Amino acid sequence: MNYQLLGRSGLRVSDLCLGTMTFGEDWGWGSPKDEARKIYDTFREAGGNFIDTANIYTNGSSEKLVGEFMSGHREEMVIATKYTNAAVGFTDKPGTDANAGGNQRKNMVQAVEASLKRLGTDYIDLYWLHCWDQMTPEEEVMRAFDDLVRAGKVLYIGISDAPAWVVAKSNTLAELRGWTRYVGLQIEYSLLERTVERELVPMAKDQQMTVLAWSPLKNGLLTGKYLPENVKQSEAEGARMHSEMMKGFGAVEESVHAPIREIVAVGKELGVSAAQVALAWLRYRSVPVIPI
Repeated sequence: MNYQLLGRSGLRVSDLCLGTMTFGEDWGWGSPKDEARKIYDTFREAGGNFIDTANIYTNGSSEKLVGEFMSGHREEMVIATKYTNAAVGFTDKPGTDANAGGNQRKNMVQAVEASLKRLGTDYIDLYWLHCWDQMTPEEEVMRAFDDLVRAGKVLYIGISDAPAWVVAKSNTLAELRGWTRYVGLQIEYSLLERTVERELVPMAKDQQMTVLAWSPLKNGLLTGKYLPENVKQSEAEGARMHSEMMKGFGAVEESVHAPIREIVAVGKELGVSAAQVALAWLRYRSVPVIPI
């Protein structure tokens, strides 16, 4: 595993980031504890040190499992988690706490404390704003983030799924006022999702931010295993369910089969998998990209 600097910082992170949204079975699907442990150990043995989770993933079980797995070598790992959405179990009366979600300072502070507890650590390496709520002033968010950094509870900050102008404005405010700026931008990015190249990727390059690409294989489509000719009869039901799930992502039409077949063909020519081709394409863009 190779390493790179995260944005405009001196933090060294692995070229691949392990996403742990499926650690835990609370959502009715995902990896049980033993399987999640194998995934974590395999990633670490390969040299990976960068882990991504969130307060809402599998109702908090993802953070708990990551915290348990990294016990004994916490200092070697770069742990990233997120806030914005209200975590299940956050309040005794779900739906009654108006501030249990959002980007505001109140939710940020209570969310970071809850994540620290679930992770079993006293600091978070990279704290993400999970998604822009379109309400909280940028000044409030950046000042609150800076307070967490100065308190030692967070080391670096990043932002996920937000408009380019929000990110640029926030970093400008931070620099003018001596606050901590964003070093990472998390967005959906893959060979089948390139709309981010219009504004977000150029903005990240200008701001010297590393892009963390979620769904780099477009929910598994870029592996080629969901092409009609690759689905075995015994797996047909699973493929059908995958297609139903993917309808919300707009990537199940036959129009995507042609580019996927091209990727599979390139992989065969090079003696590698289609997934390796798709990930390699991401890692060699005009801006540093780390697939999750």
